[in-house]
Amino acid sequence: MTIEVTDATFDDVITNAGKPALVDFWAEWCGPCRMLTPIVHDLAEEYGDKVVIAKCDVDSNPGISFKFGIRNIPTILFFKNGEVADKQVGVVPKNVLAEKLEALM
Repeated sequence: MTIEVTDATFDDVITNAGKPALVDFWAEWCGPCRMLTPIVHDLAEEYGDKVVIAKCDVDSNPGISFKFGIRNIPTILFFKNGEVADKQVGVVPKNVLAEKLEALM
């Protein structure tokens, strides 16, 4: 299951998660973002409780988007121990994201 994170909940859900995390920065109006959504949901189903899979709407959460320098969407940030460990900009096949997640585990 994917979790919606906001400026207010980001630290609790991602930074203090105690496990690897993937955060999909997206917007409703973004076509490529909509293409990536089913891939992110599939990863959430496959990885279950091993990782945190979250989505962050950049339009509704400018603070966290600014903090991480999100300038293009979709952008996926990968976190390990609360720190950014990897980044992916644009739509990519599911296996690319899965490999990046595996590298964090």
